[in-house]
Amino acid sequence: MSPKNMIYKKTCKDKSVGVYMGKRDFVDRVDSVDPVVFVTLSCTFRYGRDDMDVMGIAFRRELYLSTRQVYPPLQDREKGIHTKVQAKLLRKLGNNAYPFFFEFPDNLPCSVALQPAPHDVGKQCAVEFEVKAFSAESQDAKVCKRSTVKLMIRKVQYAPETEGKGPSVETTREFVMSDKPLHVKASLDKEVYYHGEPIKVHVNITNNSSKNIKNVILSVDQVATVVLYSNDSYMKCVDLEESGDSVSAGASVQKVYTLLPLLANNRERRGIVLDGKLKHEDTNLASSSIIKEGVLKEVLGIIVSYRIMVKLIVGGLASNEVGLEVPFKLMHPKPDTVKESEMEEEMVFQEFKRSYLKGIIGDDDEEEGNVSGGDDIVPKEK
Repeated sequence: MSPKNMIYKKTCKDKSVGVYMGKRDFVDRVDSVDPVVFVTLSCTFRYGRDDMDVMGIAFRRELYLSTRQVYPPLQDREKGIHTKVQAKLLRKLGNNAYPFFFEFPDNLPCSVALQPAPHDVGKQCAVEFEVKAFSAESQDAKVCKRSTVKLMIRKVQYAPETEGKGPSVETTREFVMSDKPLHVKASLDKEVYYHGEPIKVHVNITNNSSKNIKNVILSVDQVATVVLYSNDSYMKCVDLEESGDSVSAGASVQKVYTLLPLLANNRERRGIVLDGKLKHEDTNLASSSIIKEGVLKEVLGIIVSYRIMVKLIVGGLASNEVGLEVPFKLMHPKPDTVKESEMEEEMVFQEFKRSYLKGIIGDDDEEEGNVSGGDDIVPKEK
């Protein structure tokens, strides 16, 4: 069965402007990003609630903003080059539809958000992308909310098609009153793991020292570096195994441990970085950041990386710790590419209904974090 040709639709309150988009996820391929049809595209890094401002300074920074005039059109519609989806929409929507293109800059961060605590309210710290269409006398004129429609989109990255060999780290530690050292090696089968995939850690311990190893502890650490305003790094353990394994002096051990970092096991933990989500969808731990060479890290908001920590507790008069850090990447696999020729000819519209359509009057245009700006998403029409 051919994939459905889904179109996302949202209109403003006075119905003067509507946005139709063929997709809401745009892939960062490191060297290029998918094009998007838009009126205004903005990328914002929010690092505090809107009501937390100090001396008039809000805790948010606009990383990118670009606005294009759509109507009156600056180019004859018939002379433009349209995608297959645009051509279908033009035929269906008629003469009041005006298409155009936009290319993401390749130096913007991906959509991520910090998980708030259960009692936190308001918008969370996040990197957000938003498409906004509005009608006004000029680009700089005050915009009426009733003539504005907003739609959250995401910038995502997928695992590279080619990856390096599995990482391996080893260390040797010598102790006082011990003639021979302790040697530890930890390695992974591959460099990139997918969300939800178990991670097998190969640990090789050669204990030629006179010390006894009392415990072997393994953890998966998420390291988030906030590079925009502080360059601080925050480490959160997202999976832990205290094996209780011991290695006596003069003995050797080879063992494979299995770790599985999942958001489901970290729902209540504040400050863990998540992939940006759209409303009515679940999300996952943030994917590892892949940075294009030459891009300034300072504009990337939050950079995410992962590591396996192997820690040995060595006994004696005073316990010692011997640790190893094995870096790896946690990402989504690249989905199968669907050619436009394989899509269903009929388009399925998914409309974002507003609360005022149900008889509830209120300002529902303020969107919650990296989510869509509608209360319900329902299949509309074919």
